[in-house]
Amino acid sequence: MILLQVPAIDSASSVSAAVGAAPQNLQLIDLVAKGGWVMIPIAILFFAALFIIIERFLVIRAQTRVDDGFVDNVKDMVLQGNIKSAESFCRNQKTSVGRVFEKAVGRIGSPIREIESTIETVGQIELGRLERNMGYLGIIAGIAPMLGFIGTISGIIRIFYDISLSDNISVGIIAGGLYEKMITSGAGLIVGVIAYTGYHLLNMMVEKFTLRLEMNAFEFLEVLQKPTEAARVR
Repeated sequence: MILLQVPAIDSASSVSAAVGAAPQNLQLIDLVAKGGWVMIPIAILFFAALFIIIERFLVIRAQTRVDDGFVDNVKDMVLQGNIKSAESFCRNQKTSVGRVFEKAVGRIGSPIREIESTIETVGQIELGRLERNMGYLGIIAGIAPMLGFIGTISGIIRIFYDISLSDNISVGIIAGGLYEKMITSGAGLIVGVIAYTGYHLLNMMVEKFTLRLEMNAFEFLEVLQKPTEAARVR
């Protein structure tokens, strides 16, 4: 009986040891906390990037909206001689396209080159408004990964400094400290990818609007350059 009980005791102890040695699940908050002080500026950059991306997306979507038939309505009013009505119609749009055409309609009667120059100038101003603060996304995309690498390098230096003091080259000590410091690199890269992606997506929206504005301006100037229609405007 004693011999039969010994293997049972050994198996029970081995099971309990295996259960006690089971790896614990890592929580996101715990990982962030183990990243060290470098995670604070990375977190600030993360929230700043999200704010800029969301704010610029909403502004660009609202300001680049063009109603169907907007340019045709403006051309019809101009051809009928209703310059003031055309200006008021453009002003009521409260969009970038509306402001560009409001200035262009207000210059009717001047040479075509002056009207074209006005469209280009006001268009550049509106593009500058749409791209406001987008440059910060490029800065964040470059700084965040660098901060992550700084955190990792400083952590590695600290690990080897502790090893030199304790004269203990245990793999557990090195791996345990290293994975915590690698968290900063991962966080920095994630923030950088978010900022980089947001920057280029917003740029695509602005470029799409620029092309549409150029097409609408060309149609408007083409109407003014026609002899019969120009005579009506006079």
